[in-house]
Amino acid sequence: MTTFSFAPATRETAKARIALQGPGGSGKTKTALRMAEGLAAGGPIGVIDTERGSALKYAPVPGRPDIEAHEFAHLPMAFCSPENLIAAVKAAEEARLAVLIIDSWSHFWAGKGGLLARVEEEGKKIHGGKFSAWAPVNEMEQDMLDALLGFPGHVIVTMRTKNDYELTNGKVKKLGVKTVQREGAEYEVDVVIDMIEGTGTVTKTRYTPLDGACVHHPGPEFAEAILEQLGQGVDPVQAIVDELVADGLTYDRALELYGQADNRRLLGADLLHPKTGEPAKLGDVIKEYGQAVKPVTTPVTTPSPQATDQQDEGDRTGPSAHSMADAEASVPAVTRTPQQDEAQEPVTAPQMRMMHACFKNVGLGAKDAREERLRATSLIVGRPLTSANELTKGEAQTLLDVLTQCGTYDNPVDTFSEMVRRLEDDATRAAGDELYVAAKQSA
Repeated sequence: MTTFSFAPATRETAKARIALQGPGGSGKTKTALRMAEGLAAGGPIGVIDTERGSALKYAPVPGRPDIEAHEFAHLPMAFCSPENLIAAVKAAEEARLAVLIIDSWSHFWAGKGGLLARVEEEGKKIHGGKFSAWAPVNEMEQDMLDALLGFPGHVIVTMRTKNDYELTNGKVKKLGVKTVQREGAEYEVDVVIDMIEGTGTVTKTRYTPLDGACVHHPGPEFAEAILEQLGQGVDPVQAIVDELVADGLTYDRALELYGQADNRRLLGADLLHPKTGEPAKLGDVIKEYGQAVKPVTTPVTTPSPQATDQQDEGDRTGPSAHSMADAEASVPAVTRTPQQDEAQEPVTAPQMRMMHACFKNVGLGAKDAREERLRATSLIVGRPLTSANELTKGEAQTLLDVLTQCGTYDNPVDTFSEMVRRLEDDATRAAGDELYVAAKQSA
């Protein structure tokens, strides 16, 4: 019999899950982009566009900086199947988007390839028709929701609305406004904003200070109010790191932490290494600290695919734990990929704009701080620079990752300053070591 136990509840920091709903022309797409800029804090934004490219109306116009526009990556989608949305969310994770916008989520319910269409399709294949078809379609929907709500960045979805009527005793009665989505979809998000002619009213929220708020053209300022509520809690990534660096860490506990991070899709979370202050992934840091406390008597072996397939479910500590041990035993071959070649291309204009925004967050946005910015940039990318234009695309992305991560701390200015100081100390020690070796060789 399984034993359960309760533990004291602790609020954790979270990413935004926001729904904007309203009729056509109410300002959902524009509001989503404006709020996304506030949530992203200079990071990349992506839009899954099911509205025949309508989001492109707000994209930059080459050579026309005077026209108000928003920087974002665009993914058009005409066939709105749950499988396509799951694949698109995975692509957004790999692109490390800070904010993902689904414009609109209604199409994955009532659009081409959406869940209602799938019920019709599945109903023709099985006995019982549409009624029996809901079982497999519900599973598809759950997989889609798991992917969307498990996205490591912020998520904004837009939903269409239409008037709902009822015929009673030969008379038509207007019941109100109905969202084009499965009933109860609003329970999947933290904040629902009703849009009418550019004005947004919060009709559902888990955060009391936002309850009933009414804002004309919600944008970055309203996004900041949401971020303030999301940030009032314990950072789950930092909680794992705190356990890793604490005295008494065991290899078994490191395995458990790896499993927890895997289950919560945090292995790819960006952070600054607890020792070096350099950009790192949570999964890599857990493996490093786990390896450091691993008993020397524990053999490190990589199970064959056949052996893994033959394991009984009850004999496994859990797929996450084995994934960590397996990862430690394998050393991938060094090959050059198209992504690596792309990383050597020159820094892009959007990257330069994001760098400026991110440097402002860490206190180095002023014009007279140019030398400090260059010094910090050189330390982060590991080579001296005389201008930010000398950066490669890959180096610029590394810099943006570091600046973005520092911006998530309570005091980003001090956090970034301390990280730069540590990098300077490391560089000074390395230079001293080189001088020592050179002196010994010449003696």
